[in-house]
Amino acid sequence: MKACENSGQVIHNHFGSAAKMVTIGSDSAREISDCNLTRYACYLIAQNGDPRKNQIAVAQTYFAIQARKQELFQQLSAEQKRIFIRGEVTAGNKKLFATAQKAGVTNFGKFNNYGYLGLYGMKKEEIQQIKGIGKDDILDRAGTTELAANLFRITQTDEKMDKENIKGEENASSCHFHVARKVRDAIVNIGGTMPNICQRKNT
Repeated sequence: MKACENSGQVIHNHFGSAAKMVTIGSDSAREISDCNLTRYACYLIAQNGDPRKNQIAVAQTYFAIQARKQELFQQLSAEQKRIFIRGEVTAGNKKLFATAQKAGVTNFGKFNNYGYLGLYGMKKEEIQQIKGIGKDDILDRAGTTELAANLFRITQTDEKMDKENIKGEENASSCHFHVARKVRDAIVNIGGTMPNICQRKNT
């Protein structure tokens, strides 16, 4: 917490007070203090912890690897970054479709269109037409910013469906649409470039 404060951050934004019940024997329980931690707080704990403890050593290694990945990513050219994020989108989509299948989705084209409708404000065929890309995959022809928006849509939908144990094709599609619309609203609020008017790629 001191490291957080000294770096100019607000402590309670990263270390949230919480409480939980623990069993103390004879089927009785009592409340103890706990903390809800952000990723930044977890990083500070790992970096300031005792590396002789297995959990700390594993966490320090994880954050070191992530930092190195970020360094390498920053060294990539614009096209290399686009290709890298496209790979992340492909992997994310596979995970999302697996989650959707467990929820009972069988019409994946329809399910995917709800995501496009929420983020772009139009369906797949309309996006292809307005971008002039024919039958090409929309994401294969997307730039880095557009891919990043789609990656956020995909990962957040996957997590929400899993966390809330969403079941049924209509519920899954509705979830996809509303998450995508939230992503679109966030882009609007920060004055970003909307995906449907991002410049198309020729690769």
